[in-house]
Amino acid sequence: MKILVTGAAGFIGAHCTLRLLQDGHDVIGLDNFNDYYDPTLKEDRVRWVSTQARPFALYRLDLNDAAGVAELFACEQPEVVIHLAAQAGVRYSLENPRAYIDSNLCGFLNILEGCRRHPVQHLLYASSSSVYGANQHTPYRVQDAVDHPLSLYAATKKANEAMAHSYSHLFGIAATGLRFFTVYGPWGRPDMSPIQFARAIAEGRPIQLFNHGRHQRDFTYIDDIVESLVRLVPLAPRANPDWDREQPDPASSHAPWRLFNIGGQRPVELTDYVALLEKHLQRKAEIELLPLQPGDVLATCADASSLEQVTGFTPRISLDEGLGRFIAWFHQYYPHLARDDMRVTGPTPEHQWRAV
Repeated sequence: MKILVTGAAGFIGAHCTLRLLQDGHDVIGLDNFNDYYDPTLKEDRVRWVSTQARPFALYRLDLNDAAGVAELFACEQPEVVIHLAAQAGVRYSLENPRAYIDSNLCGFLNILEGCRRHPVQHLLYASSSSVYGANQHTPYRVQDAVDHPLSLYAATKKANEAMAHSYSHLFGIAATGLRFFTVYGPWGRPDMSPIQFARAIAEGRPIQLFNHGRHQRDFTYIDDIVESLVRLVPLAPRANPDWDREQPDPASSHAPWRLFNIGGQRPVELTDYVALLEKHLQRKAEIELLPLQPGDVLATCADASSLEQVTGFTPRISLDEGLGRFIAWFHQYYPHLARDDMRVTGPTPEHQWRAV
């Protein structure tokens, strides 16, 4: 199939692109390579994908460029769209809210218009566990209310789900929303805790744990995210014949629209998470305990039972195993931060693109 992946140079996008190429699909990538974090990492991801699979068409284009996105759809005519590009980060939304409106709302509208003008078989788009907001009932079910987001980032993701539903209803676009839960793994974003904490521990700097380390997160390894995604690609949603307007199911519709949680279903307290990082780095962390920050959710835990029912798969890689894989990559990509007895000496594909 011809599949458009937006955010193809991003963390999830690069892994997803690699898997799709290895599965024989024709992938068209889109990414704007912005400087929210060092674009070198994005360039390295693209080279890594090309080395592990094959080169692929990549448009260096901003989602907010309506004419450019429209031209891409008209030229490429994708059969499936996997929309992963977005302005990420909860705390950054406090500093630069307009970036979230431009990318996550206006940019998503341009993707929806592309799917409308050049009909696709399936639109899959990234939502987030952040939409559950002030909901304290865990595990989070896709049937739960998401009426109280705690950050602008979460509000834009909730808006994406509503926007996709309206286009599904009006224009018959089969759309699947994916609520990702704390994704981590090799090639992750440097603003996320695995790289932030690993670098700080390796350099002997303190790490900050908000809410005094009592946050709980449902960490989900990147390979489990990708496996879930590729299994859903051929499973475009249909209208739910049992959908009841009097008692509506929030996760499905009379339109071809559906939501899934993708999470590990095993929440871990941040102090235990840091202990695992210490184990794999073989170094002790200096910890600074701080109060709760605005916009933070206390605990996340996914109920991914509907994902398993539809795909036969549920995330299964433990945090211990996943962090072990992440730290192996971390030492390859940042070799100057590895202990002398843990340095990687043999040539690997990752070594070719490491940042120093």
